[in-house]
Amino acid sequence: MRDLWGFLLQTLTVSGAAVLVLVVKTLLCRQLSPRWQAGIWCLVGIVALLPAGWGGRYVLVNWPAAVETLKAALAGDYSPLRVTMPVPLPGAAPQTVWQWLFWVYAVGAGGWLMWYLIAYVRLRAALHRGKPAAADVTAAVEQTAARYGLAACPAVEVEGISSAFICGVVRPVLAVPAGRMTDEKVILHELLHYRYHDVAWGMGICLLRCLHWCNPLMQYCANRMGNDLEALCDQRVLERLEGEERRDYGRILLSMADKAYARAPGTSSMANGGANIRRRIQAIARFKRYPAGMALVSVCMSVVLAAPLVVGSRAHGVYLGEHSLPGTLDMEAALATGRTTWCTTAAGALDSYGKALLTQSGVLRAMCAPQAQQADLAEGVLRRERAGIQPEWETGLPCPADQTQGYFLYNLRQLKPEVYEGLMVVVLSYPPDGQPGEENCLDLAVQTVQAQKEDGRWVVVPQEDFQAVRTQEPALLWGCSELPGIDYAGKVGDLEIRVCYQTITEVDNALTQSGWLGSTTSFDVTPKPGAVFEEVRDMQWGTCTFAGAEEQKNSITRLGFSVAPMWERDEEPPALRRPAGQSSGSSSDGTNWGSVSLEPGWGPTVRIFAGGSGGTYNPACPAPEAFWADLYCNGERLTDTPAVLEQEGLS
Repeated sequence: MRDLWGFLLQTLTVSGAAVLVLVVKTLLCRQLSPRWQAGIWCLVGIVALLPAGWGGRYVLVNWPAAVETLKAALAGDYSPLRVTMPVPLPGAAPQTVWQWLFWVYAVGAGGWLMWYLIAYVRLRAALHRGKPAAADVTAAVEQTAARYGLAACPAVEVEGISSAFICGVVRPVLAVPAGRMTDEKVILHELLHYRYHDVAWGMGICLLRCLHWCNPLMQYCANRMGNDLEALCDQRVLERLEGEERRDYGRILLSMADKAYARAPGTSSMANGGANIRRRIQAIARFKRYPAGMALVSVCMSVVLAAPLVVGSRAHGVYLGEHSLPGTLDMEAALATGRTTWCTTAAGALDSYGKALLTQSGVLRAMCAPQAQQADLAEGVLRRERAGIQPEWETGLPCPADQTQGYFLYNLRQLKPEVYEGLMVVVLSYPPDGQPGEENCLDLAVQTVQAQKEDGRWVVVPQEDFQAVRTQEPALLWGCSELPGIDYAGKVGDLEIRVCYQTITEVDNALTQSGWLGSTTSFDVTPKPGAVFEEVRDMQWGTCTFAGAEEQKNSITRLGFSVAPMWERDEEPPALRRPAGQSSGSSSDGTNWGSVSLEPGWGPTVRIFAGGSGGTYNPACPAPEAFWADLYCNGERLTDTPAVLEQEGLS
């Protein structure tokens, strides 16, 4: 359950199961033994533990259609939703009334759970303050256990309690009122609770109360479960008593009918409220030993009852937009879930789009697709499903992407406050032409995309078709010379200096680490709609082109230069590092340098250095205004002050 609609779907599904059980119990109350009266509640527990819509089936009615009808009336969204969310919902602060209501539910469930926990801790503290039971009480407990073939339980005397009870699951104790003797039949009742681990069942009921605290039907069912559990224990006691002992047991129960009752979690007590005790006394009056054949009958009835509870019937005949799609609830509901899962950040939208490309998932694409494209997207995916083809999104890639490589965001820049543009890059699983590629080459698919805000949510709009690129770069995390970048250029004499500047922006959930024998890193294809841009790496390539006479070019045997980014125009020129020898390097401030030796007849253009750095993403300065550059020819600096390389734009 990750939002209000998911909770409604879950609680209504469990309520449907509970209604079915209540109807069966009402119709067959005289035929079912107390064992089966209590036992069939386990079926409700199974439904409560399974996600709603498990296997695409629902109990009694098409609950997704009912929830979606309510959702459409209240929130204005159109398509079915299921609690088994294929994608996580945003972790950002609540923004709508429905998100706030879900937070109210979550706080309420947490409050109930905390109340039960505090009550249990206080009770255990009270038991700790108690004193070990007197010798006659301990003897009575041991004699009762021996007489009926049960295990004895450690006993402790506690002030202020009116009836004995079992407390604890791991180390249970029998709490008895201090200063007075407890009847053997009461001890027998509590030892039977101890024998059949009823305290654990009671804690399961408390958990059900917490999860469905705002559902009155489930609160009523929790009361019925607790009462049926006590009635079952009564049945077990009466099976061990004879004649007058049974009447005495009834009189003991009757004496508890008017006593205040407030059972703490983690306990099992004979006293459970006046109204409940009166019903139990009536059951005692009707006590009978059920024939052995009734066990088989009860098992068969439970199997028949479990079928619609656990398996249910497949929901169908729902609508996605204007398309009637009977029998395809699972995929259509998943698509609708993606459509109603808002990407709350630009990074979240780009992350969802990149991972949709990797997985060919229409659900993930629905998360970040503009509203106008949703109907066509759903129709395309569901058309494939109806045709018996794998219901994948037709991404436009020339061939499937390599999921293990992930995606890369190159040259991301903020055009306007609510518009980002960048290059989406994915590694292909094999060459687009299907022929073996060159050794140590990567085949890439490249597409310019924009992330923009639409009606409060971030969406991704492709600006062009995918282009195929082949590269020999070993790691795309640190740039790729075959991909575009922002060009900077300047001229010193006959030498033209150029710097190509690339950025690679990383989303905060791109990689996951796992493994117990050692840490391994892999790409995580689970989207995060509320992701943020975490880090940006930059990569720079520096080249020099000679435009003078050939004889002058041949006289140059060594070229070198160093560059530093100019983030603001009023910056003072930095003290650039002098390149030495056949070397290149970079520093964390973005400064790069390099030097190369040249043979006679070298080409007019030569790459001198390549380097990069990384840091925290800052949308305010996606790229430098310009670059400072020092040029060295045959070891001599050509200018007294650094030259300025002006930005020419995205290549």
